[in-house]
Amino acid sequence: AMTDCEPMTSLPYLPSKVQYPQPLESNSHQKWTQGARCFEYTSACDPPIAPVPAIAFDATLHLQDGPTEVLPFDLSATFGTSYPATSPNLLASFLRINEGEMLETDASATSQAFYVIRGAGRSVFTHPITGTEETIDWQQGDLMALPALVGRVKHFAVESTLELEPTITAATSVGAQLLPNTLPCSLYWINDSPLLGYLGVKPSVPKFGPTYYPNSTLWGCLERVKHEPGSEHRNRIGILLGNQATDPSTCVPPQSTGTLTLTHVLWSLLNILPAGDVQRPHRHQSIALDLAVCAPAGMVYTLMGPELDEATGMVKNPRRIDWVAGAAFVTPPGWWHSHHHDGVAGVDAPAIVLPIQDAGLHTYMRSLDIQFASKHQS
Repeated sequence: AMTDCEPMTSLPYLPSKVQYPQPLESNSHQKWTQGARCFEYTSACDPPIAPVPAIAFDATLHLQDGPTEVLPFDLSATFGTSYPATSPNLLASFLRINEGEMLETDASATSQAFYVIRGAGRSVFTHPITGTEETIDWQQGDLMALPALVGRVKHFAVESTLELEPTITAATSVGAQLLPNTLPCSLYWINDSPLLGYLGVKPSVPKFGPTYYPNSTLWGCLERVKHEPGSEHRNRIGILLGNQATDPSTCVPPQSTGTLTLTHVLWSLLNILPAGDVQRPHRHQSIALDLAVCAPAGMVYTLMGPELDEATGMVKNPRRIDWVAGAAFVTPPGWWHSHHHDGVAGVDAPAIVLPIQDAGLHTYMRSLDIQFASKHQS
């Protein structure tokens, strides 16, 4: 409590030469000084707050049988927050919705993203501008982005496996082997409620409109990028998901942020990793909450760490996180990370990863600082 804190003039580590003004005789301002603190610069400019851990979240959380529920990846104990958080700005969760059942989600957030890992259904919400009830039908491989909303989102799973769509044609065209499209439904849900919790604010203005990305569009674009000349030499082979509200070619500032990102806060990449390939390290200050959409068992992994080996340009003393289809993992800010597929080219299926980051916010702040390791280190 504030009353238990010592006044700043009694802190023992302050230089003795610092002179503090005496309280006014009337004590009219003394009550406002109780919360004030002064810290010596070199010892306080980089305080020892808890780092973001490199950690994985098991796919069995949503693939195993269980009740219809939200399964959050809550690291609030690590960060010391009073609200759930997977990173300081974002919260990731799995949704499991049994056939014929409904699950409500509620987030005080400006941005929400839902990716359908398996199953089919629909989501019902109140449009933040018109106040009308709206519905988005979804199936495996779809993604939807929702802005600040009034009220909860209701997610309904289909009644029977007979209502499920067959395997995504566009996905098979790039060789991807997705999880079996069965029930219950599994969704990957990301929102920026921790950012608002930290700021102590509530969303009041929707910054973009509800946006739906059908799997045919996503996988069709990914296929075209994969077959472009020279794509095999790129640092990543994928598509960034954008939005009209972040695209300056369709909206000019201040209507557009110009960030070319999923929302003004969220950023997302659908990245394909062919068998036998290594995607060399890069790093950025945003935190990635990665979903392994599909990956041949035991063949695919990420190596990550804070330093590069100057001789090889690869991650030095890396932490290894294996990709498991339907599982998620955290890539800490500023860590170099490379993706590896030890399968045989032309024989084994490619892997797909979907990182969702707070890089929309970082791009706007000009603090993303994305860097790519050179292929020819000294």
